[in-house]
Amino acid sequence: MEIAARLDRLRNVPTSVLADIVRWNGLCMWAYGDDDPADLLTGFDTPDRELALRYCAGCPVQDECLEWELRLHGAETVGIWGAMPEDDRRALYPLWRARGERSGERPDGGESG
Repeated sequence: MEIAARLDRLRNVPTSVLADIVRWNGLCMWAYGDDDPADLLTGFDTPDRELALRYCAGCPVQDECLEWELRLHGAETVGIWGAMPEDDRRALYPLWRARGERSGERPDGGESG
């Protein structure tokens, strides 16, 4: 999948750096300020592709956001991250994992320190 290949450029970026990039540059982070956008985008409504694309349109850090979420929550991901709804990210996750370890990632897929 081309999305998994595109994320390879972020393989060695520390997770904490990805978090900072998304927090400082993610359009949704600016829109919601101190509120967690995930709290507003999860629950009973399952976000779909159209909503994800519209919500993240123009965001300059979509790949960083997607990489960060895959590292943090993997197959348990919920909401909208990286312009993708959760079902699409769950389908992407095994392909992403197969491409190799990431910076700060434990061999079991969890985060170190």
